[in-house]
Amino acid sequence: MNAFPAIAELIPHTGSMILLDRVIAFDDDSLSAELVVRAGLFGDDKTVPAWVGIEYMAQTVGAYAGMKARLAGEPIRLGFLLGTRHYRGNVAEFKIGTALTVRVEKIMQDDRLGAFECRILGEGIEISANLNVYQPPLNDTPL
Repeated sequence: MNAFPAIAELIPHTGSMILLDRVIAFDDDSLSAELVVRAGLFGDDKTVPAWVGIEYMAQTVGAYAGMKARLAGEPIRLGFLLGTRHYRGNVAEFKIGTALTVRVEKIMQDDRLGAFECRILGEGIEISANLNVYQPPLNDTPL
């Protein structure tokens, strides 16, 4: 049994835009999640392009922020991916049905901006990137 909340309780995504399956580890500086690659919005019925890994990473950062918010008694908030540098990987696509683990580790974070070292691992798969993210303060109105 998974002791962590469901992904839908941690990120502001809904339905088929939730690409992660579950949180498997969390601490003050990191979070790890698992997913099985599935057909849907990205790719076809056989593969998903590896660049979708950036969204897997971003959702894992969002789950980290969601866990922190939940522990602080705050609402889940929308965050924004500002960009990445050096998205490096050894595959061009993920096969449908492939199990992946996504780990994000906080490099720095203040009340709005954050930088995370991210990795995606699977059988024969190793991808890494650093993501820069922004989360508006609680009292900002949505766009």
